[in-house]
Amino acid sequence: MPSWGYSIRGLDPETTAKACGRDMNISYKAAYEICKFIRGMKLNEAIDYLEKVCRKEKPIPFTRFTGKIAHHRGVEGRATLRYPVKASREIISLLNQVKANAEYKGLDPDKLKIIHIAAMKGPTIKKYIERAFGRASPYNRQLVHIEVAVAEEET
Repeated sequence: MPSWGYSIRGLDPETTAKACGRDMNISYKAAYEICKFIRGMKLNEAIDYLEKVCRKEKPIPFTRFTGKIAHHRGVEGRATLRYPVKASREIISLLNQVKANAEYKGLDPDKLKIIHIAAMKGPTIKKYIERAFGRASPYNRQLVHIEVAVAEEET
């Protein structure tokens, strides 16, 4: 079994909490854009926003992976918007895990701020679609690793 680490270093264990999701079966592109959007938000605000994304009330702006995305109104200054429901559900569960870890450490969940969240490519599941005349076409699935760290804000 491999031992997993975090890409962020030098966190104070008294005021921070971490969680990670490995081999998540969600879109890497959607996970990257969601992580970029909620980085720096308060934890409860991020969970509320992603729940609205799941209900398709609020969109996520796509800034890097913008090919063939329709333009919408919604977030100021952003035109390419989507509603990544499946990735939002998985990231909400990960944020709830880091919230539970913080409560276990004795941190106040209302003061938590997301200081680090990152989506990284995981292993690829190789699949094939059978075609005519004995041929086959590859149909691969990219899994995603997500890690998140929160810290208690000083007020």
